[in-house]
Amino acid sequence: MNTNKPAVPNTTVTRNVHDLDKTTDNLYESLVVIAKRANQISNNVKEELHGKLAEFASSNDNLEEIFENREQIEISKHYERMPKPVLIAIDEFLNEKIYHRNPAKEQK
Repeated sequence: MNTNKPAVPNTTVTRNVHDLDKTTDNLYESLVVIAKRANQISNNVKEELHGKLAEFASSNDNLEEIFENREQIEISKHYERMPKPVLIAIDEFLNEKIYHRNPAKEQK
């Protein structure tokens, strides 16, 4: 996952609901696809953040070390400024970057 300056807006965007159901012909199915992708993105970002913050972990922290660790604070702030996973998932869905299929529709 590329965490460098995504083209996804960082704020809420008003969307036309009819744009979301164009590929699936069902708004609720589209929302499920978006929600599952947002969960995947969220889990990936969380693992990446914990991996970077684990480098700073030590077994015996004292109070001065906790407040002086500026690198750890900057990493945390970077992840807080990133677009929310749902915004990324909606952008991927609308730009057809998500592969999805419905096995129930394929059986018919």
